[in-house]
Amino acid sequence: QSPWQRGTNENTNGLLRQYFPRKTDLSGYSQTDLNKVALRLNQRPRKTLDFETPASKLHASVASTG
Repeated sequence: QSPWQRGTNENTNGLLRQYFPRKTDLSGYSQTDLNKVALRLNQRPRKTLDFETPASKLHASVASTG
C-alpha cells in the first residue's frame, strides 16, 4: 500500500537473509541471538542515511526533540 517503502523493505529482507536463509525456523534461535542480529543491522551505515547508522539518526532525532 506504500510503494515508496518497497525498496527499503526489500533491502532489509536481503540483509536479514545474510543471517537467516529463506524458510529458516526462527524458533531455533534465542531472543539474545535475534537481538544481536538487530543490533548489528542497526549499527550498519546506510547510504540512504548519508552513511550514518539508523541508531545514530534515531538518537539525533530524539535528542533534538527533547
